[in-house]
Amino acid sequence: MIDRRRVITAIAAGAALPLTARSVFAQAAMSRMTAYGFSFQGLKGGDIRLADFAGKPVLVVNTASLCGYTPQYAGLQELWTQFRERGLMIIGVPSNDFGAQEPGGASDIAHTAEQTYHVSFPITVKTSVKGPNAHPFYKWAAAERPADLPSWNFHKYLVGRDGHIAEAFSSRIEPTDTRVVTAVARALTA
Repeated sequence: MIDRRRVITAIAAGAALPLTARSVFAQAAMSRMTAYGFSFQGLKGGDIRLADFAGKPVLVVNTASLCGYTPQYAGLQELWTQFRERGLMIIGVPSNDFGAQEPGGASDIAHTAEQTYHVSFPITVKTSVKGPNAHPFYKWAAAERPADLPSWNFHKYLVGRDGHIAEAFSSRIEPTDTRVVTAVARALTA
């Protein structure tokens, strides 16, 4: 039988923790999760469930259509073409969080990604990647890698086969950079 006094005492003790201690506890609980517990709404409908790619490396990239880094779509497509048959998944996550460089709707995003850069990997709906309204994946990623937060468009998180972040790459690092290619190849053989 449950001892109600113990339960009430435990709840009261947790509520009495300072905000920072509760935040640390919440971050610890969040970090035990894996990326495979999250999903994104797809640009063309439906959900992009990371669980569908469990055991495979996934590169999650926050994108924008009007950014100086937007040509990285071409490099992402090249990486996708090179490694998708071996199991790599790439997911583009359009975001208007940095410089308001993704102001359009779904048709504008699709036009840039698919018509201009011939992207064939999945793209999500426009999503917040920072701050209190960040998508749960990005909140989890912040707990996993607090020193590797997106600071601009085209930040890249490489999720390893174990569902945890294996590497993070800043916007300045091209998807075809040797560091990214090597990390992807390593994740595929892990």
